[in-house]
Amino acid sequence: MTTQPDAPAPDQPTQARTGERIAKWLARAGIASRRDAEKLVAEGRIKLNNAPVAHPATFVSPGDIVQVNGRVVENPDRTRLWRYHKPDGLMTTHRDPQGRPTVFERLPPTLPRVISVGRLDLNSEGLLLLTNDGALARQLELPATGWLRRYRVRVHGEVSEPALRDLARGLIIDGTRFGPIEAGLDSRKGSNAWLTMSIHEGKNREIRRVVAHLGLAVTRLIRVAYGPFQLGNLERGEVAEVQARVLRDQMPK
Repeated sequence: MTTQPDAPAPDQPTQARTGERIAKWLARAGIASRRDAEKLVAEGRIKLNNAPVAHPATFVSPGDIVQVNGRVVENPDRTRLWRYHKPDGLMTTHRDPQGRPTVFERLPPTLPRVISVGRLDLNSEGLLLLTNDGALARQLELPATGWLRRYRVRVHGEVSEPALRDLARGLIIDGTRFGPIEAGLDSRKGSNAWLTMSIHEGKNREIRRVVAHLGLAVTRLIRVAYGPFQLGNLERGEVAEVQARVLRDQMPK
């Protein structure tokens, strides 16, 4: 009796599994994170060699042509990372529904398409990492990476140093749990003070919410470090690429 080969599972693409999964390929091209790329596939917005992509396990091989919303995507460049000194007053998004200015509208035109590693809110400033690789952005955003985000925070109000020390135990605010926070008083003048605060997770508006919980008002918030990468002496609005060797050396193992 002749044994027939197993038929492919109905929910799997029948093409040979060569090349790179399309979600990863799009992430490396700086189009979107892998998760968002999978959403683009589900929405029917991706084509491979002019045919709609129906499955996220579709593979892209050398020479293939990928389109997103009808536009051809260039082959991914090598992974690159930039330090950017974000001014306040800019949204960390590619498009703002309210028409407010964005980081990506203000970047030098010589930069390729990039996405941010995490975000800084409208009124925050300082170090924002940019990359052309969505997979790298996702990796560096994960708390499991273990990288500290360090901030200089100017506050108004009466600062309690014991309360700052207690933040090292973590806390819960309105049902949201925040992990341990390193916080210290740098200087004080009248009712204003400068703090240094370091966090691991970077939840939405974490610093502002914690400071408000302490009965203080944030009047300026500057991110000065993200893991091993420092704001340094970058001028507001300035961009500087991280050398490839430094990037390789600093990547989480």
